[in-house]
Amino acid sequence: MAFFDSEIVQDEAKRLFGDYEQLMQLGGDYGKFDREGKKLYIERMEEMMQRYRVFMKRFELSEDFQAKLTVEQLRTQLGQFGLTPETMFQQMHLTLERMKSQLETAG
Repeated sequence: MAFFDSEIVQDEAKRLFGDYEQLMQLGGDYGKFDREGKKLYIERMEEMMQRYRVFMKRFELSEDFQAKLTVEQLRTQLGQFGLTPETMFQQMHLTLERMKSQLETAG
């Protein structure tokens, strides 16, 4: 079975990208959130990044041609911005840590 034919992969992709889209829309109002709302948003973003990292690892470990092609396309796209998938995750982690720090100092 091809990687993208798997119902598990399709379901997780649908949930992951749907959840990500919702978080991005919600993030537009981040500045209006109270302290607890901001903490919850940061927690959800951390969970999202972990899910995305696991999802991408599945692509990397797969022997499927389409999965390997998808990983290479991502690397190429990120490379245009001077990033790798790992540096992308590191940057997101730093951003979330900075957001937490701002919450603590505003506290």
